[in-house]
Amino acid sequence: MIDNALKVTANEVNRYLVRKLDPDRDPSTTKRVATGNVAKAQDADASGSRADSISSPGILTLVNLEEERNVRNPNNYVKLNDKIEYRNPKLFINLYCLFSVNHSSYDTALQYLSLILQFFQYKNVITPKNTPADNGLALDPKIEKLIFEMVSMNAEQVNHLWATLGGKYLPSVLYKVRLITIEEDIAEMQAEPVSGIYINHPA
Repeated sequence: MIDNALKVTANEVNRYLVRKLDPDRDPSTTKRVATGNVAKAQDADASGSRADSISSPGILTLVNLEEERNVRNPNNYVKLNDKIEYRNPKLFINLYCLFSVNHSSYDTALQYLSLILQFFQYKNVITPKNTPADNGLALDPKIEKLIFEMVSMNAEQVNHLWATLGGKYLPSVLYKVRLITIEEDIAEMQAEPVSGIYINHPA
């Protein structure tokens, strides 16, 4: 589900950038933004080609996730088809997604970054309704919506992040993405609902 959320997001941002930068080109065959490990994007082999098959200048990387405990439902029992099922509570998580631009031209990298910011300024919520399927890629039915919130970092936090990633700093922006729900459909236990309480009085 996480992979689906990131792929759909990257695809939407890519379509926007292609529309702005290359209006005559097909977004399905022109990659300006894609998912990938930005730590490997700066590596190159002897021929100078990019590593990890990351050919797009814009790179979307998952750098962290956290559990959202404020919306956790402590109720472990679910009524389904006239039966009561015991399930662990759903896991709600927030994603921290880094958009980086790896381009030989610094000015072009800043242009890409500006367009990424511009995209989320006008579309900070992605839903199945406002983001229809594109070449078979659609938002997972279990994802109601993705809400994007820009995360502001100070110089120390930026330095720590890129040191952790193991790469040199690239023009980038971090977004907090809410809310992914993780749930296994297999129930641990199933039983008939209690229809009444009967007390046997001693004779």
